Amino acid sequence: MSKTDKIYAHLPVWAQHVAVTLFGARWWWFRFGPGFQEAADGFRDREKWDRPRLEAWQADQLKSFLAAAASVPYYRDNWSASQKRAAEEGRLAELPLLDKAPLRASPRAFINPALGVRRPQTFHTSGSTGTPIATFWSAREARAKMAIREVRSAGWAGVSFREPRATFSGRLVEPDPDSRGPFYRFNLCERQAYLSPFHLKPDTAGQYVEALNKHKIRWLTGYAVSYYLLAKFMLERHIAPPPTLRAVITTSEKLTDDMRGVMEKAYGCPVFEEYGTVENALFASACEHRRLHVSTDWGVVEILRPDGTPCAPEEPGEVIATSFMRRLHPLVRYRIGDVACWDSEPCPCGRPFPVIKEVIGRIEDVVVGPDGRQMVRFHGIFIAQPHVQEGQIIQETLHDIRARIVPTPGFGPEDVKDIQDRIRQRLGPAVNVAVETVESIPRTKAGKFKAVISLLK
Repeated sequence: MSKTDKIYAHLPVWAQHVAVTLFGARWWWFRFGPGFQEAADGFRDREKWDRPRLEAWQADQLKSFLAAAASVPYYRDNWSASQKRAAEEGRLAELPLLDKAPLRASPRAFINPALGVRRPQTFHTSGSTGTPIATFWSAREARAKMAIREVRSAGWAGVSFREPRATFSGRLVEPDPDSRGPFYRFNLCERQAYLSPFHLKPDTAGQYVEALNKHKIRWLTGYAVSYYLLAKFMLERHIAPPPTLRAVITTSEKLTDDMRGVMEKAYGCPVFEEYGTVENALFASACEHRRLHVSTDWGVVEILRPDGTPCAPEEPGEVIATSFMRRLHPLVRYRIGDVACWDSEPCPCGRPFPVIKEVIGRIEDVVVGPDGRQMVRFHGIFIAQPHVQEGQIIQETLHDIRARIVPTPGFGPEDVKDIQDRIRQRLGPAVNVAVETVESIPRTKAGKFKAVISLLK
């Protein structure tokens, strides 16, 4: 637990609400300050273009992006002379694929010094591949990201970030694992309720809905599985949805048709999907027809076979992303670790963006506490663990959790205790936590890393 988290954990609940509001005020300026509206207007305008005009614009953006990336330390030192020429001329397909290992080992080697950003904002991935990765942002890039979410995610769903919303994310909202509630904290600045995914279980579901009613929440966003579990509990307990609710937009995990059906029944509103990464190498969002469109004015997305050739529509392949909107920390042909396939059918909405038919294999196993609470994105406990290279959670029984760790030099008893404390904080003190150090963590047959494995029936 970080120093800030420790201070937060000792505050009374009212002071935690204040702290969350102050946090929200800071982020409001960083994400919605100067440049946000200009970026939003650009995204709104370009979705009205025809495909040839959009493709020509994309090619121009890509060429200037790759030319600038060639002088970034990592690419300067690792690309060959012919690859640098290909970059200068905008020939993306001739450049090598980028694995996560170099980014994990030397994230600052990817910063473009020519931009002169002295204090970039640092974000860490949640570790969907098991290991958090640092990524660096300028304020302008953060505002562009919020602009595209406002226009193409919230906007397409008929809502706005300026309206009251609730969020399920990996934040430790309620530090006490045995708390009886409330299981949210309210950011008054953005009228946003942060919901705790770590206390969600059948007998607490009513308190979550009470919070949505109290703050007249208009839409929900965040972890797909958490909203699915809440919806399931609401139906089981006959809990009515808030009358103000207009949309749900899921993130971070795959949304299946079955999940959408349960959620739309429970919440009484349409459910949409957003697909992206913390590194923001790509952005895709669902239109009114629930088709997942890739925003080609954010970057280039490739779906490739193992031999590096492009997949045909409906053919699953590896997702490779290049975002020319991320110029401070450019990722060129980045292997994000997902498998997906293009849709062969055009979308009736008429927008000029290609459609992903399915993102394969992003649902994680749910971790269940002894008292019935169900949690997702549990591998987030490894964030800010400097001596953990890779981490995997295995639930063996309701009372037994095993954490498999690939350590870095310096890993010791304090790290073991920190991991055990983090797990017990989420599941309760009665859970047995074994920490096992290993040389490597096996991948699946498809080459995927499973960050969470549940052995429960």
